[in-house]
Amino acid sequence: MGNEKSALNGLKIDEQPVEITDFWIHYMAYMNGHNIQNISVFVSEPSLHYNANFGSPSPLEKAAKNLMLYRHPCILKYVSSWSKGSKFFLATEQVKPLIQSIENQSTLQICMGLYNILRALVFLHEKAYISHNNLCESSIYVTLEGCWKLGGLECLCKFKDLTSFYLQRIRKYRYEKAISSNEDTIFISKNFKTIDVYAFGVLAEDILKLKDPADVPSLLEFKQFCKENLQNPDPSLRTELSHVLQHPFFTHDFMKIYAFLDELPLKNSQEKEIFFRTLIKKLKIFPENIIAEQLGRLLLSRMVLLDITAQEQLLPFILKPKDGNDKTSSNLFSISTFKVYLVPKLLQMFCIRDVSIRLVLLSHFNSFVYTFQDDELKSQILPELLVGIKDTNDHLVSATLKALADIVPILGAATVIGGKRGKLFTDGRPNKLKDNNEIDNSINIAQFTIPMSIQKIIDLPERPSPDGGEDKKEITSSIIEEEYTWSDWDIQETGDILKILQPSKKISQSQSKSNDISIPNSTLKITTDMIWNL
Repeated sequence: MGNEKSALNGLKIDEQPVEITDFWIHYMAYMNGHNIQNISVFVSEPSLHYNANFGSPSPLEKAAKNLMLYRHPCILKYVSSWSKGSKFFLATEQVKPLIQSIENQSTLQICMGLYNILRALVFLHEKAYISHNNLCESSIYVTLEGCWKLGGLECLCKFKDLTSFYLQRIRKYRYEKAISSNEDTIFISKNFKTIDVYAFGVLAEDILKLKDPADVPSLLEFKQFCKENLQNPDPSLRTELSHVLQHPFFTHDFMKIYAFLDELPLKNSQEKEIFFRTLIKKLKIFPENIIAEQLGRLLLSRMVLLDITAQEQLLPFILKPKDGNDKTSSNLFSISTFKVYLVPKLLQMFCIRDVSIRLVLLSHFNSFVYTFQDDELKSQILPELLVGIKDTNDHLVSATLKALADIVPILGAATVIGGKRGKLFTDGRPNKLKDNNEIDNSINIAQFTIPMSIQKIIDLPERPSPDGGEDKKEITSSIIEEEYTWSDWDIQETGDILKILQPSKKISQSQSKSNDISIPNSTLKITTDMIWNL
């Protein structure tokens, strides 16, 4: 960390900053590679923190070090950090400040967000034995998927090193409202967790101040709890944050589902089996748009996709949109909801080169393939599928070919398999059946190209014309030699084809002249009699 060699390759930083603080400037950025990765980059310059009394390291350098050391799903994800000239750079997962999006957050989103922040603080207190010391809206970030992440770790301090002098030194850089008036009394009891407990009470009260108590169960009680308990002037009377997680505000039915999915890696096999067997029934209680928006990311997570019970009891109802005419369908999402919330996630998942994930997606591909836009299928899904047919895994290749067949009716054979083709099949039904149009005319006739080397040696056996085959109209098909798009599918040996096409006995010398095959200028000319012979 902290050297120029750590700079990310192919990094492109936006010119317009997302946020400017006393300590750094926050930019959006991306890294070029096989898959473009969007990230956030925080840049620190001496002019931005010249008055900070942090000494060395600088606030951003300290935040970067702490993010690298203390990893948790609810803490801002560290990517890299480096110095270049007089500037220091910190790269993290792509996020935006909570302050910029809090007005658009629903009460349920805030409930889930506060739950994440609680989990991060409990981890810092009970696993790392450290205090955050500056919990406020400006220290919280939101990912593109809406998850709240705890940041602002520049004021972090281990319990054993926390002193009154340290808190006094950084006081002017902390959120003043989140500092208890009698903070110094905590050094008597040595219960340093109460610093963040008080700050969390202030944070929750501020964010939930204007929310309707009817939006989420126990919201009104939780507001009172934050005011009377978490902000109690006596630090010893404040409830520990690990116990706050058990408040009814965080344990209603929807939050139980969210919490279980979010903590799925910690659950044993029996717990997961019981959970997934009853999950669909529980989810159908809630509006589908709320489920898709708040839980879509978790329902399509790697841990869910690879769980055997989830594959049987959950995924068939998630990955197949409802039929608009079927009111009794057990599927969760309508086509419109599926397109808005799940399709973007599926597009990302098809870029993952993991055979287990890909096979699960392909097993349900025909259920959701029509929810993609044509350009999404052509530019994102199709290229990834073409990679799949090159793999050495026969099961993956087989499933991929079936998926390609599902795309043909949407994009057309020319787009999926490429190449120029000719019409090699004719409709040999009696005219009466043709008039009745028993076969849908919209069905495309299969077309393919015969290499020139095979055209010149094909020999067709004679066979008497069957009843109804008196029509001697000739059918001409011009076959043009071309370079195949899928080279692996080229016919590599002509011997097998000749064994099929050539008769087992010698062709009669009295063969009709009308049955001769001539190939002038690479043109194959076959009479109707010959079609019957085939």
